[in-house]
Amino acid sequence: MAKESRIAIYGAIGANVAIAAVKFIAAAVTGSSAMLSEGVHSLVDTADGLLLLLGKHRSARPPDAEHPFGHGKELYFWTLIVAIMIFAAGGGVSIYEGILHILHPRPIDDPTWNYVVLGAAAVFEGTSLAISIHEFKKKDGQGYLAAMRSSKDPTTFTIVLEDSAALAGLAIAFLGVWLGHRLANPYFDGAASIGIGLVLAAVAVFLARQSHGLLVGESADRELLAAIRALAAAEPGVSAVGRPMTMHFGPHDVLVVLRIAFDPALTASGVAETIERIEARIRSERPDVKHIYVEARSIRQRGREATLAAPV
Repeated sequence: MAKESRIAIYGAIGANVAIAAVKFIAAAVTGSSAMLSEGVHSLVDTADGLLLLLGKHRSARPPDAEHPFGHGKELYFWTLIVAIMIFAAGGGVSIYEGILHILHPRPIDDPTWNYVVLGAAAVFEGTSLAISIHEFKKKDGQGYLAAMRSSKDPTTFTIVLEDSAALAGLAIAFLGVWLGHRLANPYFDGAASIGIGLVLAAVAVFLARQSHGLLVGESADRELLAAIRALAAAEPGVSAVGRPMTMHFGPHDVLVVLRIAFDPALTASGVAETIERIEARIRSERPDVKHIYVEARSIRQRGREATLAAPV
């Protein structure tokens, strides 16, 4: 389990457990719909953190007869489950609660406890977000949204998204409680609950799209593809290198298939030795590449190819 992912997840779980408890207490005391939605939100985030830990644990299992490439994609599966939970249990329940509150409004007599809890929650969530952003690794010059889209490790950016959504939800809940009490209009409280649900639904859709791409066999990023191709092309005896075909079995577990045309003067043993050197060089400079398969082609005459399939 990557250290940065583990720290971010543990930090988020600890914050959400404490926050969920005080939010539910405040909701019970004040009758605020937005506060109840926030409690559900924190409870769902806690469960999501536990599911991400489960995914990290199961994805680390070694290969076996039924899973020769390992269990790395378990991480992407459990991230998809997290997205479904955020959408249904978080977004769906919050929107439903908001609609109920609008249909059957209940004015807030004293919002003091709501403000206290929202302020404390903002401190906890802000701390958790700061930790998750610090642990989230992105390339220089790359924005956070672009980094999340290109990342192959959904655990850390999932926590970043959840904490960001939590802070947005707190701001919406504050506005709903404040406007509802200030204007003596309880409908603002219900509308805030619906707004929180919509924020959660948007986060869930983004996570589901990212998990879907990784589950169905998303390629490695362009930088890694270019690096692999350059390493293979730099080897003496290599005439041409096709576009590498890649797939992620995990954040740091990449399969590469290379089609390489070799100098026709090379013998079969020369081709095999060159392939071994290419493999060693790629593994040395790109340790995330765990599986390499090479289809070697030697072009002797126009339209004629002698093909040697050599897995390495």
